[in-house]
This record gives sequence, structure tokens and C-alpha cells, in this order.
Amino acid sequence: MAILEIDNVNKSFGGLRALWEVNLKVDEGAVHAIIGPNGAGKSTLLNCLVGRLAPDTGKVTFEGREVLGHKPYEINQMGIARVFQTPEIFEDLTLLDNVMIPAMAKKDGAFKLNAWRRVSARKDVREEAEHILEDVGLADQRHLVCSSLSRGDKRRLEMAMCLIQHPKLLLLDEPTAGMSRADTNATIDLLKKIGERGITKIIIEHDMHVVFSLASRISVLARGTFIAEGTPDEIKGDPKVQEAYLGGAQA
Repeated sequence: MAILEIDNVNKSFGGLRALWEVNLKVDEGAVHAIIGPNGAGKSTLLNCLVGRLAPDTGKVTFEGREVLGHKPYEINQMGIARVFQTPEIFEDLTLLDNVMIPAMAKKDGAFKLNAWRRVSARKDVREEAEHILEDVGLADQRHLVCSSLSRGDKRRLEMAMCLIQHPKLLLLDEPTAGMSRADTNATIDLLKKIGERGITKIIIEHDMHVVFSLASRISVLARGTFIAEGTPDEIKGDPKVQEAYLGGAQA
């Protein structure tokens, strides 16, 4: 059963056509990867899904509800959360504070200082935040200021900030970009662990090791439109994909 359906979405910037007749269905509980060369329109598509951009035409439904036209915080309240390519965290606050803020922010619709002050006094939210930090392997650093974290740990922290919002759909934009192989493998393990929660995931990723380790379904975006979709094995053997993205050789 599809949890997300994208129908004929188009987006242009002046004379540049970023997305053209994009159609996609993502099944509930799936790990659906979107791959493609730089400039293919992948991040533009995610920005349309979370309300940062408005498509020119098309329709997006999440659990049968129309997404387009809603503000980003309203889409978040529907159950869609996003991990950005560059981690968006509060550098001057502790890890624990960073995870607690979204718990109230989801209710209020924005990251507000007064919301943080209210939530910081709630024992139940603090305990949940500590538990989630333990799940992502950051419990020992929970009282550290975030500016001291490595890139891999900042990525894990941002995932924790998403998890406390109890999303139904998690969008991950290049979750291992700039990571060492050790941090990449740790992130793969973390995403597999998150999968045990039943959260549907859309992953944009250039690292084919990550894609083939996680994805149950892969869609290939090139020049703003999908040119192929299938299982990892099907995508590996698709000549159009090899030409457009995999360099003419199987991964």
C-alpha cells in the first residue's frame, strides 16, 4: 500500500526545467532510494515534498491527504520529517537540548525559545530524548555542546531530532555525504535499526554501497524525470541507468 504518491509534478526555475512529469509511489514501510547525477532534481523534489518549494503543477498525497499547498510545519505535523544534506542543528546547545526541542516544536509548528523552556522542564520528554540518544549511540555525549561533534555524530543527532517527532515518513538527503567509510557503515547500521520502528524512508544518496545496502526499491532521476525504477538487482542491470548514472559499468 502506497503511503506517498507523487503525480505529474513539474517545477521550473525560469527557463530551467528542474522536474518534468515526475510520478512516484512509495510503499508503506519501504526503504525507497532516489539516485541520479548531480543536477538531476533530487533535492528539488524533496523540497517540494516538505513545502520549501511549490511545484508549478502536479499532486502529492501522503496517507491520502493532499500535501501541496501546506506550510512546512503542517507537513511535518502530518508525519513527514527530513534529514538535510548539511545537518541543521543548534550548534550552541547540548545534544539533549537539541533532541528535546522538536518534541514541542512539532506541536507548536516552529522551533521557539518559549517552547524549549516549557519542554525542558518535562521529565517524560527528557527521558524519551535520552532513550533516543542511546538508540543512536550518543547517550554518553548528551551534555556536550554540539559544535564539538564530528560530522557523523551531527548526522546521528539530526536523526535523533527526527525520531522524537515520531515520523511516519523520513526523508534523508545524502545521509552519508562527507563521511569516512567507518561513519558511513555506522550510519547504514543506524538506518537499519531505525527501520525496525516501521518508518518509511526515502533516501537520496550517491554512494551505491549505501543504496544497495538499504534500499528495497530504487528510482533513477535524470534531467528532472524518472528514467527507471526497480529492485537493486534490476537497477544494476538496467543499461539506461548504467549510461545515465553508473558510468556504463555495473556497481
